[in-house]
Amino acid sequence: MNELTKEHFATNVYYDRTFDRDAAKILPGEYYYTGKDMLIVTVLGSCVSACIRDRITGVGGMNHFMLPDGGGDADSPISASARYGTYAMEVLINDLLKAGAKRENLEAKVFGGGAVLRGFSSMNVGERNAQFVRDFLKIENIRVVAEDLNDIHPRKVYYFPRSGKVLVKKLKQLNNNTLVNREEDYANRLQTNNVAGDIELFS
Repeated sequence: MNELTKEHFATNVYYDRTFDRDAAKILPGEYYYTGKDMLIVTVLGSCVSACIRDRITGVGGMNHFMLPDGGGDADSPISASARYGTYAMEVLINDLLKAGAKRENLEAKVFGGGAVLRGFSSMNVGERNAQFVRDFLKIENIRVVAEDLNDIHPRKVYYFPRSGKVLVKKLKQLNNNTLVNREEDYANRLQTNNVAGDIELFS
């Protein structure tokens, strides 16, 4: 039996001299949350990130995920794709609520879903990721206060959960194939691993 596919709590924490504060860098399949005045940063191609925070307390976090290619059942509410995306969102939200955030105070900003892995599946994976994160937040009644989704360019996202500020840099020229290779490797792992077991939202 294959290892369960899960979001992993990011451990790449460093001091960012540009912004004069601690920062956490997250990669595909990772997430990070904090109540401190920190920065969370990631680079997105076809993947998406939801930046979610309690607008009162400033407890917030970011995830970085991609829907596996569900093939013909991609639009089914019980497809493996939807189950994985739901898990990726719920694990972040649950940790925020456990850290003291209140559901009624949550707000989100969402990014990514670029057409970077064009031709990887029958339907553009970036578009599917973007639509999923919009639909999930609507169903969960979490207000989206900003978004920068789709397009053809990768993005570097800097998120400051305490204030809710986000800086987005479009990467119109990539110096190497690291981002694309990283996302293709991640997508391939999603095809061969099982989706993590169902979890319920902590309340």
